Amino acid sequence: MNRSKCLLIVASSGRMLAEAARKAGFQTLVLDLYADLDTRMHSVKVRRAPSLAVEHVVPVLEDLIGHYDVGQVIYGSGLESHPETLDYLNQRFTVLGNTPAVFRSFQDKEGFFAALTELKIPFPKVSFAMPHSGQDWLSKPMQGQGGLGIRRHDPNYPVHEGVYWQKFQSGTPGSVLFLADTRDARVIGFNLQFTAKLEAGLEFAFSGLINHSTLSRSQKMLIFDWLTRCVRAFGLKGLNSLDYIQDGERVYALEINPRPSASMQLYGDLLMHHVEACQGRLPEALPKQRGFAGFQVVYADKDLRVSDAFDWPEWTQDRPGSGAVCRPGQPVCSITARRSEPRQVLAVLATRQQQIFNQLIKVQ
Repeated sequence: MNRSKCLLIVASSGRMLAEAARKAGFQTLVLDLYADLDTRMHSVKVRRAPSLAVEHVVPVLEDLIGHYDVGQVIYGSGLESHPETLDYLNQRFTVLGNTPAVFRSFQDKEGFFAALTELKIPFPKVSFAMPHSGQDWLSKPMQGQGGLGIRRHDPNYPVHEGVYWQKFQSGTPGSVLFLADTRDARVIGFNLQFTAKLEAGLEFAFSGLINHSTLSRSQKMLIFDWLTRCVRAFGLKGLNSLDYIQDGERVYALEINPRPSASMQLYGDLLMHHVEACQGRLPEALPKQRGFAGFQVVYADKDLRVSDAFDWPEWTQDRPGSGAVCRPGQPVCSITARRSEPRQVLAVLATRQQQIFNQLIKVQ
């Protein structure tokens, strides 16, 4: 990879990838929806767009590449609803990640679950026609991300286009982060995931994770077998993650995120592994995990304004600038913690979240 050229990052929030790229020695240009303080700190130039729709992205990027020499692009979350933007990126740059065709195969939910059936990978029952009963069904967006838009099905609630239904499955949600080269997979780590209730009916929004798992060794081996089948069936490459739910001895697949996910920041420097895997080279071995790390999104529970007097702690990321107003249900920032035991990580995250709220309210 030519590091003399700028690496372009496109995502709803580009901070995580920009930080990883800077640590790997790259100069980055970022287009995202926030242009927050951290992203600006890690990048040569950050441009903010009102959305990642192609009509908003193209003018900004064409202007950027008129001033900077752009080599390649890495995309993160946010393109699920805008696959045409990935088409543009693929035509204009060299994409380090899954191709538009592979990416779309995971947005085609009927095709995806049909493939899981063919691969003999279990998942909670799905329906593409509205169930007559609301009992134990979830309504999910076809092109969703981060659990946003998932709600308990209510037959009396207006049905929007672009949704499908899945049986609610009780259990512990988790994910596995892995590298792929279209043929094989390398597991980086298994994670427990947290969700947040942002408003009535919307109680499954992604709110964080910890690189710890309650899976047995045999369950981990089973999921690794799933990954190998999926990598070969879909042609996955680079960093990806698979979400699952564990219910006692049984584990069910939920979805695959065919892009770098939030869990990558729990495992050290992985960006070059992503680049090399996209070029067909998987590492023989990965560093062993030392201790435990957690990441959590802090959502506003009321209107919160970031004043000039607010001093962000060093363990915060994705920090909005002075004057920003965070409405209820919107992210305020993210926080991290590293400790020797999982329970310590969870305790520190809870304390730090409350500290953010207390300090923001104090300087309102």
